Amino acid sequence: MSKSKQQQEREWKDRKQSQNPHGKVRTFEEIADETRRDGNK
Repeated sequence: MSKSKQQQEREWKDRKQSQNPHGKVRTFEEIADETRRDGNK
């Protein structure tokens, strides 16, 4: 018999969570630092 439904869903969620389709997501601090640097030209 195949994997249990619960195990399949858990693995699917793990795969979903580990995806990062748009590159590294920057933290708010990184964005704020970049805005500060760009704003002081």
